[in-house]
Amino acid sequence: MCAVEKGKDNQKQFHLIAKNALFLAIIFGLFIPLLSPLYIDGLFALTRAEQSVINIGITYTQTILVGIIFFMINSTFYGILKAQGITKPYRNFLIIGFLLNVLLDPLFMFGWLFIPELGVRGVAIATILIQAMGNIYLGYHVLQSGYVKIEYIQPIKIKLEAIKDILDQGIPASLNSATIAIGVFIINYYVIKYAGSSTLAGYGIAVRIEQIALIPALGLNVAVLSIVGQNYGAEQLERIKKTRKKATLYGVIIMLIGTAVIVPLAPFLIQIFDNSNDVVNAGKTYLRIEAIAFTTYVFINVNNSTIQGIKKPRFAIILGVYRQILPFGLFYLLGTTFGLGIYGVWWGIVIINWSAVLLSHTYTTYRLNHISYDRKDAQPFTAAMAK
Repeated sequence: MCAVEKGKDNQKQFHLIAKNALFLAIIFGLFIPLLSPLYIDGLFALTRAEQSVINIGITYTQTILVGIIFFMINSTFYGILKAQGITKPYRNFLIIGFLLNVLLDPLFMFGWLFIPELGVRGVAIATILIQAMGNIYLGYHVLQSGYVKIEYIQPIKIKLEAIKDILDQGIPASLNSATIAIGVFIINYYVIKYAGSSTLAGYGIAVRIEQIALIPALGLNVAVLSIVGQNYGAEQLERIKKTRKKATLYGVIIMLIGTAVIVPLAPFLIQIFDNSNDVVNAGKTYLRIEAIAFTTYVFINVNNSTIQGIKKPRFAIILGVYRQILPFGLFYLLGTTFGLGIYGVWWGIVIINWSAVLLSHTYTTYRLNHISYDRKDAQPFTAAMAK
């Protein structure tokens, strides 16, 4: 939303959204840990892991949630910077945060000098401290960005209308993430049902390799959201279409290169993490079938970023449900009814993803061809203050 107002050069609305978004981040950051006892135990019980493993997970989660407010504030600062096309500070924070985690995690986990041995709780505490440092670092860059002004922020009040607008954009994205989490449970259920723990381990490793290959393409999504949002605010429809087209093209090229590397090297990449024959064969098989769908993530993510940039984010929920929950039936059909077993799961993922590409492409094209602009409060902040 900030990107849209930046495109309009509407400083009043930009600062209104930024301040109210920060307010929401603080509220959620305070209430999430308070409500966590109501759902943490139940969520971990769904994993059906051993109780000793569940206890470790609960300890880490309960600790990390105490500092969730720092995560929320960092996400808000990143959103404000991203709306202006400024992404390097967050990149730097991620790199520095990774290096600090390498140093602080064992320090707090095993203890040293005046720092006691805290075990898994220490890993969470180290992460919280790094996120708190990120608040200072990213907050500084927000104030130095050139567009955000303290004198503009101070007179702005918290408004329910602005909060509603933010939630209208944020809730669909959150629910889409929730469907992804549900989808992971569904896939894991069928992998265990048809193949067992070795295949589940191979699948888990393969997914991590796949995610590494996706990183450059995912970076395009940030650019698409920012550029589309700004051009939507500036009412530059042709630029929006051009951005979508070019980002899709570049993303597909990146993923084709990644596919060319991963497919022949799949068994060797799996062996880096586990050299068990069963695990390697399972991970290799998944990667080589899933390679057919590598480029689908580019199409889907670019389209999602585009519709979010033009303030139509709710379709992402529908697409998320289709991609993550519908497979429950498809996996059973392919795996049990047609007798494909674990291959039914792998090919089911491919089928779902390519059909989702068709849906997202059709919907996004329709929305761009019937675009409407939000001209509410479209005057610069200085002009509004003069009145």
